[in-house]
Amino acid sequence: YDSFMARSHDRLAASQSGTYRDMQVRLFEHRFDVKVGFEPRFSDADVVRVAHCRVRPDRVDHFTLVQEKVWNPAMAGSPGMLRGVFGEAPGNEFLVLSMWDSAAEHGKYRVERVERLGLRAQTEADVAAIAGDVVRVDSAWTV
Repeated sequence: YDSFMARSHDRLAASQSGTYRDMQVRLFEHRFDVKVGFEPRFSDADVVRVAHCRVRPDRVDHFTLVQEKVWNPAMAGSPGMLRGVFGEAPGNEFLVLSMWDSAAEHGKYRVERVERLGLRAQTEADVAAIAGDVVRVDSAWTV
């Protein structure tokens, strides 16, 4: 990050002027890994799931606990889940990134577990807003 900001950011930003609007940037501090030690390597992943959560202030401790005790074990035990990371930013914002070896395996996890786990984790009580998506990784873009 520091290297990118020092060496490339301004040049890249200037070349993209006018191509986006309302951009926001937040830095999330690593809280813990999902499944195994996280590596920012995308060459073995087919899809990446990103969830950006704004958590109610009085529910932060509960949200963090169920992420570690409910969601992480469920993801880690799912075939095709490679690794992930859970991060926190100021203002009760959290980011959950999970990497999957195929869209089909991620799809099975969603259909079979997400609703049941959400009830167990009391997600609706914890989360004020959630945004995210499943992004297909294009191997031509990986380094």
